[in-house]
Amino acid sequence: TIIANSRKYSNATFEEISHLVREIVSLAETCCAEGADPSCYDAGSSALSAKSCGRNSPFPAHPGTAGCCAQEGLERKLCLAALRHPPQQLPRYLQPSNEELCQAFKKDPKDFADRFLHEYASSYGQAPLPVLLGSARTFLSMVSTCCISPAPTACFLKEKLERKTHSLLTLMSNRVCSRFAAYGKDKVTVSYLTSLAQKMPGASFEDLFPLADDAAEVFSQCCDSVAEDCMQKKLSEHAAKACGALSARDERFADCCKGKNLLQNYFCMSALPPAPAPKLPEAQKPTDGQLCGEEGARYTQRYLFELARRHTSVPDAFLGKLHDTSEKVRAECCSAKDTSACLDRKRLRMGEELPPFLEKASKLCGEYNQLNFLDFKKRLRESLRQRIPDASPELLGRLAEQRAHFASTCCPPNAPPLYCAAEVT
Repeated sequence: TIIANSRKYSNATFEEISHLVREIVSLAETCCAEGADPSCYDAGSSALSAKSCGRNSPFPAHPGTAGCCAQEGLERKLCLAALRHPPQQLPRYLQPSNEELCQAFKKDPKDFADRFLHEYASSYGQAPLPVLLGSARTFLSMVSTCCISPAPTACFLKEKLERKTHSLLTLMSNRVCSRFAAYGKDKVTVSYLTSLAQKMPGASFEDLFPLADDAAEVFSQCCDSVAEDCMQKKLSEHAAKACGALSARDERFADCCKGKNLLQNYFCMSALPPAPAPKLPEAQKPTDGQLCGEEGARYTQRYLFELARRHTSVPDAFLGKLHDTSEKVRAECCSAKDTSACLDRKRLRMGEELPPFLEKASKLCGEYNQLNFLDFKKRLRESLRQRIPDASPELLGRLAEQRAHFASTCCPPNAPPLYCAAEVT
């Protein structure tokens, strides 16, 4: 209950979650007991919804609460139950040192466990519930075992190695399900496709599209699943397919696929940096007939794939903007009276705006990928000084910090999608 509500209300304080959890657990203990009154749950949940609507409600604050409280009966309860905070864009949970963990654990084991569950679940709230439960369980088991061990350091080392798959699965599934929730199935397919194209720009659309399609299917089946091992099983199967299809074509993928643990192989593949862009002729734009035909979406995907393999440093957030623009153009022009005139206007504008857009993104993220962070910041300050010669050192420092923060957050392949889309805008 702590995990489920901390995921749901990711911005709530520990105290607010604790109040809500106490009420829910108390309701379950009372109404699920043998011989409980048949009206117990209905009466208890009505009292809980009345408390949620009280002026000084101790439960997580939500801007939609007032709207729910204007309703009555079952409608009010269902409305309150459907409320949720948007997930955290950047996980905030930082694992303390072994000594700090044991200090907090020995002081109050139950309070330590509850606070950990709240922090962990609100930070990784997009990971499927069974993944979070499994990972949290093994973490708490590790702490309770190692903090009373005569050799805690050796114990933590051994246990952390054993739970590596659990922690990787939590991290990865939170990332992929964040992207799936933000993008939906079609756009997540394109995002996965362009990511593969940048890592292996020599591969064809036909080589990579089935893998992107397969990955999107895994996320659609498992991100909201409560089946115990859906994500672990399906993602492992997907990793095996990717290794089978790509190992022989690329040395880096072959190295990632040498391990026996398929999830660790998948993590290795997803963390590969983009490859240098090959020299290729200009990407062919889809014709009017192709864009507005039955296979219009596929032609857009193919064009974005071609752009990605020619601009391997351009991050997902920029390519995602191009996907949204392309879909908007198709919706607007394919239903217009004069489709050709509409598409010609859009192509003209795109021809002016696309090259500088891609160039800026390529330069920023290309330098971020190639340089160490201090040299990258120095390079930023230098280029800003040349562009704005009259700027004060304070302004240059501030602008360099902003761009460096953007690059470190949004250039990596697993950047938070909604946050970075807003930053690009």
